[in-house]
Amino acid sequence: MLITFLGATHEVTGSCYYLEACGKQFLVDCGMEQGPNKYENKPIPVPTSDLDFVLLTHAHIDHSGNLPAIYAKGFRGPIYTTEATSDLCDIMLRDSAHIQMFEAEWKTKKNRRAGKPDYIPPYTMQDAMGVIRKIEGCPYDRKIDVSEGIQIRFIDAGHLLGSASIEVWLTEDNITKKIVFSGDIGNQNQPLIKNPTYIKEADYVVMESTYGDRSHKKEADHAKALAEVFRETFAKGGNVVIPSFAVGRTQEMLYFIRQIKQDHLIDGFEDFTVYVDSPLAVEATNIFQEHDADCFDEEAAALIRKGINPIRFRGLRLSITSEESKEINFDNEPKVIISASGMCDAGRIKHHLKHNLWREECTILFVGYQSVGTPGRALVDGAESIRLFGEPIQVNARIMTLPGISGHADDKGLMQWASAFEQRPEKVFVTHGEDRVAQFFAERLEQELQYETMVPYSGTIYDLKRNVLVEAPAPVLLEKTRQTSVRKSSIYERLKAAGDRLLTVIRHNEGGTNKDLSKFADQINSLCDKWDR
Repeated sequence: MLITFLGATHEVTGSCYYLEACGKQFLVDCGMEQGPNKYENKPIPVPTSDLDFVLLTHAHIDHSGNLPAIYAKGFRGPIYTTEATSDLCDIMLRDSAHIQMFEAEWKTKKNRRAGKPDYIPPYTMQDAMGVIRKIEGCPYDRKIDVSEGIQIRFIDAGHLLGSASIEVWLTEDNITKKIVFSGDIGNQNQPLIKNPTYIKEADYVVMESTYGDRSHKKEADHAKALAEVFRETFAKGGNVVIPSFAVGRTQEMLYFIRQIKQDHLIDGFEDFTVYVDSPLAVEATNIFQEHDADCFDEEAAALIRKGINPIRFRGLRLSITSEESKEINFDNEPKVIISASGMCDAGRIKHHLKHNLWREECTILFVGYQSVGTPGRALVDGAESIRLFGEPIQVNARIMTLPGISGHADDKGLMQWASAFEQRPEKVFVTHGEDRVAQFFAERLEQELQYETMVPYSGTIYDLKRNVLVEAPAPVLLEKTRQTSVRKSSIYERLKAAGDRLLTVIRHNEGGTNKDLSKFADQINSLCDKWDR
């Protein structure tokens, strides 16, 4: 009954945990690392074809983004998650694969000009479509028997549509241990979705700490704050451009803007137009509407009972095609443009910045966190110009941020979630936070709740049955590994992964009929004869 910590250890992204229990090998989350990374993440310790299943907390790419990568290397087991997360992964993993393939095409052209080999993406659209078919949607609050000795239950984490904390019961040798994976814990009183549900019992807790050292700035009324920005900008004849994450944040903005229009908060500009220019955001908005019954909070549900769509309103325009996107910038009327990506490092938002950044009458309004090194962060930090499409663009527009908007619980919300356990867990593992933040939050848990904590590095192995540490490797800084490592051929690595999967399939066929096994062996030998050099 072992857990190995792989990703989001002393870092915020790349969530991934490997467990061995009850004769099964499985993952909880399989996320992609995003932005700067300080430490090396250990690889999954077994061939991915040997994994029996994956449990997924939610659809954000830092939790789900490497699922197509393990599919490319031979994983074919089921992925258990909530029904809404299943639907969101359908669009988000396809979008991620599109980005991977686009970047690979660009990097390959660059490499060829320099006489270097082609760049191979970590996965393709075919891999994304393959793994999407393995996702099984599960309802909230229902115990599910995954296999003998393993039960799971998804509990609403209030972070994103469909997000969940996962309760996992493991039973070996008549000993049962319950481990809770918090996932990302949501902020209180977010629009549309419910508040986090608290869990009362656990032997072990794997807990996120993203904002474990700070409190969110409170904004009393987001709709009124937005209305004031809109009014001032429209009065000058400008546009309000909102770089926004396509899933979650865009739908929150639509909720507030519907309220602005309903309450007539902008005199003289009541009929302003709002463009949502992101195919992914449009698809996500449709999925939000499909899951109103199981995911919306009471306020949003009350609107629906009155026949009011909480994220639709007069003047809303949805742009799908590139032609529709280009037409937005030929509309001279003051308007709101909501577009992805939220950090301005890709997507259609870059075109809208090109057309609006240089205009003094316009406002660029940020409604989400901006990572260091992104164009969004540069603008928030006061850059006087930025390069877009190889061209320097002067920053004359007003740059603003909307405070208090976050999908993550702050330090108070995290402590409230942690304090809900009625008996102290045997151990709380603090993950999914920057190095200093995770350590700080672990100390708070010890001092204020008297919890025993650990802040594991990647590769740490813990025995859940005996409550003992098995292995605690020293952290490896990425800067050092980058200097000494030689990049292996991605295609050859994929070939090796296919070989691992073949061995897994052979083991699965143990006990088959002699006729079938003989035919299988002949097919393998024939393939080997063809390729043996």
